[in-house]
Amino acid sequence: MMAASPPKLLYLVTEDWYFLSHRVPMALAAQRAGYEVHVATNVDADGEAIKAYGFELHPVPWRRGSMNPFYRLDVILRLRRLYRDLRPALAHHVALEPSVMGSMAAIGLPVICLNALAGLGFAFTSRTAKARVSGSFARLLLRNLLRRRQNSSLVQNADDRATLIDLGIDSTHIFTIAGSGVDVDYFKPMPEPKGPITAAFVGRLLDDKGVRTLIAAHEILRRQGRPVRLLLAGDPDPANPASISLAEIERWKQIPDVAVLGHVDDISSVWAAAHIAVLPSRREGLPKSLLEAAACGRPIVATDVPGCREIARQDVNALLVPADDANALADAISRLAQDADLRHRFGVQGRVIVEREFSDKKIGADIVALYGRLLSR
Repeated sequence: MMAASPPKLLYLVTEDWYFLSHRVPMALAAQRAGYEVHVATNVDADGEAIKAYGFELHPVPWRRGSMNPFYRLDVILRLRRLYRDLRPALAHHVALEPSVMGSMAAIGLPVICLNALAGLGFAFTSRTAKARVSGSFARLLLRNLLRRRQNSSLVQNADDRATLIDLGIDSTHIFTIAGSGVDVDYFKPMPEPKGPITAAFVGRLLDDKGVRTLIAAHEILRRQGRPVRLLLAGDPDPANPASISLAEIERWKQIPDVAVLGHVDDISSVWAAAHIAVLPSRREGLPKSLLEAAACGRPIVATDVPGCREIARQDVNALLVPADDANALADAISRLAQDADLRHRFGVQGRVIVEREFSDKKIGADIVALYGRLLSR
């Protein structure tokens, strides 16, 4: 009697670098559990790194943010051919665009779709006219696609779950798993660096991430004679309408005590150089940067918004401030800068939270259990 073939699991992600940075722990947990893991994504520089894990790679010519209907139709048809030929048991769509286009491609095919909506993206967070229009269209699409019988949704926080329920999605088809997991053996508590008090931001340089508010807070502290050194680790994202322009980033480089680091391969080196982690975002799914900072024992200053407050907990390991409030952000950074005991207490508690709730082992076990539950329906 022939042994049954392992179930095929397909991750649909816009960019190869995003899969490597945010979904490898999940994929490895699934691989260890016996799944044959495939990755469909736009392949730039990281294709070989993905294949090195033993995952099968399927290039998809993705252009994030494009509103060209012919391009979108072409991608959907490519994905439909892939789903028909590969016949995955389960397709894990990562973020809003893959969830919409992957779900459309799977209509009528025997593919169970898990649509992971992390933070809900530009269409739900930005305040521009373009975002309002695209947000209304995205809500209409999600309402129709996510209610299909073979589709389930995965969110990272209670607020995003409530948003989907408000769209009319059956709550029994919405699951919550907190992020993709942190390697707590790699990201370890580390002593504070010597030298001037330093705050660090790690992430894409987007307006919706609150980077302009952070620069404004830094300027407030400097004018008030409470200077704090600021590190910005990350690149702009031209495919995102909220991306900071290169010209503006060049101006930031001229501000005293601001270091624009660009892309950093080893994020732990950023936390080794910083006393405080800062993320003044308008909305998140569950920010990986804050999870890794907390694992390294760094206190947090963040906005009191969905996603951030899942890991940044007021007066436990963090100080929370309103979004887009540069004065409140400056005061919170200054408070931590002046209180070494508070930084230490917050750092210890942050590490405890990550070990208990967000380790890659726990999240890996949770996602494998969810895959099994979906396939057994």
